[in-house]
Amino acid sequence: MMAETRITAADVARRAGVSQPTVSRVFTDGSSVSPDKVKRVRDAARELGYRPNTLARSLNTGRSFTIGIVLAYMKNPFYPEALQKLSERFSERGYHVIVFFAANLATEVDSVVDDLVAHQVDGIILASVSMSNQLTTRLQDLDIPFVLFNRGQEDNSIPSVTATNLEGGRIAGRFLAAGGHKRIAHIAGWKKSLNGRDRQQGFIEGLNEYGLEPYQIIDSHYRRRMAINATHELFRQSDVPDAIFVGNDHMAFAVLETLQCDLGLRIPEDVSVVGFDDVKMAAWKIYNLTTLRQPVSRMVNETVSMLLGMIEDGAVPTGRLEVESRLVIRGSARIPETWPSDNPIK
Repeated sequence: MMAETRITAADVARRAGVSQPTVSRVFTDGSSVSPDKVKRVRDAARELGYRPNTLARSLNTGRSFTIGIVLAYMKNPFYPEALQKLSERFSERGYHVIVFFAANLATEVDSVVDDLVAHQVDGIILASVSMSNQLTTRLQDLDIPFVLFNRGQEDNSIPSVTATNLEGGRIAGRFLAAGGHKRIAHIAGWKKSLNGRDRQQGFIEGLNEYGLEPYQIIDSHYRRRMAINATHELFRQSDVPDAIFVGNDHMAFAVLETLQCDLGLRIPEDVSVVGFDDVKMAAWKIYNLTTLRQPVSRMVNETVSMLLGMIEDGAVPTGRLEVESRLVIRGSARIPETWPSDNPIK
């Protein structure tokens, strides 16, 4: 069997129509190269499958060109898509990623930090971990650059990228109230998650604008099984909800299945359902879910720029950055007759 031919910087240079030193400069931090040449080189490298010599770069710079991404689980379809995009963006910048899975337990903080330090990562993305408060304190003490992804903290100075969760929840509340619903429940995310608390608070405020209070709020920890149990609990009562705002799409799919398959209800004739995330499955005909869109591509781009700015340029962390969430109207919820035409994405 013939050995696979290794793609070299010279191959990239020929494809991009530049010199080999230009290719090297594109993949060397701090080098000056025109934007046009940078694009041509990176496009050629992507097409050919070229990867810079990380070992040589590490010896020259003292860095590993490795980014650690800490996750708690992958069951929510938002995270596999985000992880793929993060990996692609970092690869384009000459970095590779290592994924660390950690249970949502404060007792695991020390072991996670030890693993990150042992792998000599240049920076860290913290996504979907409840222990981020303890982790961020340790990482600050160790002077390791990090960004929270889709995860906020009360301290706005902590570098993070999230959707506009408060406003998204507010839009969900307004939308369901404007649709004429009176008994609007909320199957919430997790009270220890700032995202979940913000979505819940926004939802309450949106209902208040229409003179309504939530019919009931059940914390379901972003878990499918808990969302199923919460749905059954809501519909065991004599006066049942006529609408439900669900804290993320992962739970909303379970709610829709339970309402239709277990309880025999019609969507949206009997019950309207609104989710949060707009993962790809939300557009599937079986779900046809009206939901708040988290713009994952922009969130990823902002996260990568923020973290590499700290790593490569010594940039001071800019604190929390929020990316706009907008409503995507499909068929799982009644559409208000007076809903502003400039608010939703259809």
